[in-house]
Amino acid sequence: MTRFAINSGTPKVMGVTHDGDGANFAVFSAHATRIDLCLFSPDGKTETQRIPLPERTGPVWHGYVPGLPYGTLYAYRAHGIYAPDQGHRFNSNKLLIDPYTREFHGRFTDAPEIYGYDVAGDDLSFSATDSAAFVPKSVISHPDLFLPAMAPLPDAPTSELIYEAHAKGLTQLHPDVAAHLRGTYEGLASDAVIDHLHKIGVSTIELLPVHAFPDDGFLVKKGLRNYWGYNTIGFFAPEPRYFGPEGFIGFRKMVQKFHAGGIRVILDVVYNHTAEGDHRGPTLCFRGLDNASYYRLLGGQPRYYVNDAGTGNTLNMINPHVLRMVTDSLRFWVTQMGIDGFRFDLATTLGRESYGFDPNGGFLDALRQDPVLSQVRLIAEPWDLGPGGYQLGNFPTEFSEWNDTFRDTTRRFWKGHDHSTQELGSKLLGSADIFDRSGRRTWASVNFVTSHDGFTLADTCAYSKRHNEPNLEDGRDGHSANYSDNCGVEGPTEDAVILARRGRRARNMLATLFLSQGTPMLLAGDEIGNSQNGNNNAYCQDNDTGWINWATPDRALTDFVVRLAAFRRDHPTLRQSHFLHSRTRTSDGLPDVVWTDFDGHPLEWRDPALSRFCLIKRPSAETTLTENDRDVVVIAFNRAGKRAQVKLPDAPPGAQWVRHIDTGNPTGHKRVEHDQTCAAIQAASVIAITLEYHKGEQK
Repeated sequence: MTRFAINSGTPKVMGVTHDGDGANFAVFSAHATRIDLCLFSPDGKTETQRIPLPERTGPVWHGYVPGLPYGTLYAYRAHGIYAPDQGHRFNSNKLLIDPYTREFHGRFTDAPEIYGYDVAGDDLSFSATDSAAFVPKSVISHPDLFLPAMAPLPDAPTSELIYEAHAKGLTQLHPDVAAHLRGTYEGLASDAVIDHLHKIGVSTIELLPVHAFPDDGFLVKKGLRNYWGYNTIGFFAPEPRYFGPEGFIGFRKMVQKFHAGGIRVILDVVYNHTAEGDHRGPTLCFRGLDNASYYRLLGGQPRYYVNDAGTGNTLNMINPHVLRMVTDSLRFWVTQMGIDGFRFDLATTLGRESYGFDPNGGFLDALRQDPVLSQVRLIAEPWDLGPGGYQLGNFPTEFSEWNDTFRDTTRRFWKGHDHSTQELGSKLLGSADIFDRSGRRTWASVNFVTSHDGFTLADTCAYSKRHNEPNLEDGRDGHSANYSDNCGVEGPTEDAVILARRGRRARNMLATLFLSQGTPMLLAGDEIGNSQNGNNNAYCQDNDTGWINWATPDRALTDFVVRLAAFRRDHPTLRQSHFLHSRTRTSDGLPDVVWTDFDGHPLEWRDPALSRFCLIKRPSAETTLTENDRDVVVIAFNRAGKRAQVKLPDAPPGAQWVRHIDTGNPTGHKRVEHDQTCAAIQAASVIAITLEYHKGEQK
């Protein structure tokens, strides 16, 4: 068996770097007394050599091993004091993956050996058992995996529609995806999926976490799995459980195929915490390398972790080496994997300094000045569970933000809550009350009525309470405030009246989404009526509950989404980036937005039970005049239980009013209004009408 020597190498590039002749290793640990490089047999079962890294430059340990071939399996062991009360948890019996690993060999196994302490006692005890058999090994990747270099697509179109999907769940039950590709990265970019995304107007697919993650021990004991993947342990490695026939290369080919179809790929990334959990969690990587540096510990009680993410620990982004690791990871996914942007889970945590959240803090500043990362799509989930954690509207101008108030207001309006009309008025115009500051644009608001976290659209209209019993937490998990409505019967029914009511409610919420300013986001499966049987927290349901059911799609609903997306695409007034404030336009002296009642009179905003209104949108007074300047859209919302008539503005010479969207007539296509002075609207419905000029009319 070959025995390898080692020399000093360089601390300049973190992780492992192979130059064709050998490999350089560099790993950060400010408090370790020694770091061992451990080499393994090709099957990962035998540790063949243990080599102390010979040099330390500042807090970076490094060494170069001549002659070490590509594909070698390796890991680390870190030496130092085991003193949890002082924040240190070094235990050289525990094998540690490289934080910069691109590929893993093997999988994590939940076993007593992976814990740094004796699980029969508390975390102050010390475990002398070796964990190597239960931890995957890092792989020295061949550089051909990352060739050619990849780049994101140009800026997303102004008609952007984000489609939030799970890498496995989108295709696991898809009959038109080849059986051997279902649930894989290659399956995601299959012709069947791309054709469907094109059909419904998707420009960007946002994937739930695909960074490598283990399954939580408490779920494994219940026979469940971490389906969503918000439990990262490898920030540079694609999760292998979604590999198809081409493995790692299949991920890159997925991105390339999406790009060829004009579809951008955004990753939901989890840098706020790791899979190592709280003080009772396993020792897999960061905890064993340098617990006190990688994590934020409680002041005066360093045995315990700051838990702003609500998952047990919080990464210490204030440490420059941890910050470097995260930004290195982001650049890797952009430059080597072609990713077009990121949605940052619990992003408030990432913006926290020692004194609290700061929109000009280190991490957020690092992204904004980075020549690579400043050019891609940045989306924040603007909250966490720490003090002052809700920060909607307070992120830097370069970010968009998930707007949960849009979701809740839309649901509350269609459920009939008092005062919800006044709240909805703001949401329809990009939530200007939240985002119209510091030069921000309407795209800053990512509007959604459903996401992975909560009910699907179908379930929002079929369940009044959550049904999470399959999660084996006695139904206590998940959101309790869903603003959902079963429309008369809880769960499945064959009652035609109730089914019609549910269908209209779903169309109304979708119309609200697509007719609003901002960036719309659609949850995968909502367009076909997918249900999770009332489970509003399917994070552990890697089964028919969590997977999209393509067997019985609601084709009429899909066709309605197609029309909504096309209407939004064809009418730039709906997706303009300037906020509308009833400013007078120089082109025609008319305001860019007008609110009226159905009789054309000014709206009585003080009425708490206000349930119907008309909104007239024109291009913003701030917009440079173009051929779209005459794009006028009239939108009427009628939550009331009676049919009504909506007075229309006078059509200019050579133009007529044309109805495009009518949630009360789901199969209807556009038609000229018979009466050009008013338009009929059914009960509990939305209509959208535009001006259409006669052929030959000069613009």
